Amino acid sequence: MLYVVSTPIGNLGDITLRALDVLKSVDVIAAEDTRHSGMLLKHFEIKKPLLSYHEHNEAMRAAQLVERLAAGEDVALITDAGTPGLSDPGARLIRECIKRQLPFSVIPGPSSILTALVGSGFSTEKFCFRGFLPIKSGQRERELRAAVDREETTIFFESPYRLTKTLAACIDIAPDRRLCVARELTKKFEEFQRGTAVELLAHYQAHPPKGEIVLIIAGRGD
Repeated sequence: MLYVVSTPIGNLGDITLRALDVLKSVDVIAAEDTRHSGMLLKHFEIKKPLLSYHEHNEAMRAAQLVERLAAGEDVALITDAGTPGLSDPGARLIRECIKRQLPFSVIPGPSSILTALVGSGFSTEKFCFRGFLPIKSGQRERELRAAVDREETTIFFESPYRLTKTLAACIDIAPDRRLCVARELTKKFEEFQRGTAVELLAHYQAHPPKGEIVLIIAGRGD
């Protein structure tokens, strides 16, 4: 059986009891970064073999894991934070299990997407998650223009090194649209900054951002 296990996005106390039970019971754990996940397992005194499973070896490792699953082993798949398959490796292995009719179970848990959305105060009735904003300015601006045209709330991941450029682009595209920057969610320095692109750009020019960032753009009419 494959178990797709959600892990904490920051605060280790957010891991579920079910996730801990699964991680203690499987034969092997496939992790995006074995060093990072090794610290998580050590914290909870879980001693299991670790295999690397990341974007650079996903095709090879998925094939290997499928064979182990077919042979009757139990495998847990985890990423550095949150749920595998959402802007993280995992979708390929799940598709292979479906293709070969191998059983799998998704173990829910912490989500930066939903945490940021709820904390933004924007509409949660309908929302669109678009993953990481493109690095190239032209593609990034097309994504932002599409976001401000939507009725629903749009959610992006963004790098702290590109946040000010993105906010500057938002000033040109939709200077009055409400935005929220959710940073370091569930961690000691968690923050939600809400306002227009002008207001947020001024804040982050004065206080250069660090850590994991989720950018939320309110929908039209919100």
